[in-house]
Amino acid sequence: MSFFPSAAAAQQAGYRACKRCRPDASPGSPQWNARADLAARAMRLIADGVVDRSGVPGLAAHLGYSVRQVERQLLAEFGAGPLALARAQRAQTARLLIETTELPMSEVATAAGFGSIRTFNDTVREVFALPPTELRQRAGRQTAGAGVISLRLPYREPMSADRLFTQLATTVIPGVEEWRDGAYRRTLRLPHGHGIASLRPAAGHIVCQLTLTDLRDLALAISRCRRLLDLDADPVAVDDQLAVDPVLKPLVRSTPGRRVPHTVDGAEFAMRAVLGQQLTTAAARAHAARLVAAHGELVRDPVGGLTHLFPSPQILASVDPDLLALPRTRRDTLLGLVSALASGTIDVGVGADRERARARLAALPGFGPWTVENIAMRALGDPDAFLPGDPGIRAAARELGLSTNANVLAAHSAVWRPWRAYAMQHLWAVSERLPR
Repeated sequence: MSFFPSAAAAQQAGYRACKRCRPDASPGSPQWNARADLAARAMRLIADGVVDRSGVPGLAAHLGYSVRQVERQLLAEFGAGPLALARAQRAQTARLLIETTELPMSEVATAAGFGSIRTFNDTVREVFALPPTELRQRAGRQTAGAGVISLRLPYREPMSADRLFTQLATTVIPGVEEWRDGAYRRTLRLPHGHGIASLRPAAGHIVCQLTLTDLRDLALAISRCRRLLDLDADPVAVDDQLAVDPVLKPLVRSTPGRRVPHTVDGAEFAMRAVLGQQLTTAAARAHAARLVAAHGELVRDPVGGLTHLFPSPQILASVDPDLLALPRTRRDTLLGLVSALASGTIDVGVGADRERARARLAALPGFGPWTVENIAMRALGDPDAFLPGDPGIRAAARELGLSTNANVLAAHSAVWRPWRAYAMQHLWAVSERLPR
């Protein structure tokens, strides 16, 4: 029996996924989001489409290493180089679109990132041992409507979807996000244009509907929606570790599968975190809504109330500071962040070095531990981020009989590692049930 460290390595050796159990249709590996090393950062960037957009040199530049170093590290870790790993991802995206949409095959090829229809056909045949048309016929399920790409996003059971979507719904920024007819909807800033995503929980999957101005952004839009909802997490591994603590065990057993809401755009969330410093949720939303209305780019939403993209750091960096309707201190903090993001001094994207980003954020005026760790959790995707000084966390700790002292609570949290961000989801749920 032969074992391969990645699907790409198995495909290179001539193997194909079983057509009955279909391991290739399962969610992505959770370890790439959990780990912070070079290989994991590279995998997150490949999933974000960097190789398709910028090639292997672009991937290496994002990581801060030479092409040779990146290729050597990925070969050692996954048995395949960056091009093969990107090809495996394109093949899986193609299969998803072939089986769940009615897009013409030429559009599937473009959306999945193939340079030509011939390469698309050859790759699908090689990887799945079937031509694209037969793959679609065997699936027997097409769900796309006119102008909308509709597909299913799988996840690992269990999943506490209600809590996750409630968190997203309570913090929506008018114009950029909305909760409509049981779905969370939002605008997406993408490399070739923009899009609108609608995400609705269903049994065993998330119903995802995408409207894009350019199909080349489809694979990236899917990846960002998955990341937002933490769909590649391994809830069993997380819950087993958290349940070691007798304090958390009843919470985990009563509501297994909690997810950490992340973001579709790290820079956007970092700016939102600054706008929300020491404010209620309603006040933070109001500040963000004014910023969006004044400086966001207009979009058209035929079926809802979405109107804008959240302004990019580059846009805000060029705005007259006096036009930002914010208290002076918060305005200065925001402008310091915006300048660092726009210049590339700070990277809070999917492939960022988490500890370097933390250190550089902490060095900015107005950035304390709460803001830094909040960005680390939501934007950088650190599963071990922890905010012991957060009022909700302290209130929950008091209710559960734990110390509210930040240092003592941080010491107790060692048993939750490396999943402290997930532990906080349980603690916040406790605090929300407490009388105000």
